[in-house]
Amino acid sequence: MHTKRNRERIAVDVPVVVTTVLDSLEGRIIDLSEGGAQILGCTLPTRSKCQLDLDGHIVFGTVQWSEEDRIGIRFPYDLTDGPLYERLEQARTAKHSSITLQPSATMATTGSGFGRRAD
Repeated sequence: MHTKRNRERIAVDVPVVVTTVLDSLEGRIIDLSEGGAQILGCTLPTRSKCQLDLDGHIVFGTVQWSEEDRIGIRFPYDLTDGPLYERLEQARTAKHSSITLQPSATMATTGSGFGRRAD
């Protein structure tokens, strides 16, 4: 059963170290929101407690799902600051600034195309 997410997931590429009581694994966050992350390159059992280390800043999480080469982590508290939050905001800004103008807006400013001319 899938539930609707209330946070926008943003594609990122952030190297992190995932640490549990027994192990320390390197992975890459490929999908991030304030509430969690998808990490490629490591696997842990579902419901495992772990911490993500990015540049010495620690974020705690719980494994929600696990596949052969990736895991989904849920954060107990929303990201609101720190290096991981900054990466999320940078990626979000880049995503939203890459949206191009609609053709009608471009035509109105250049005076070309169909319809009324803006002379």
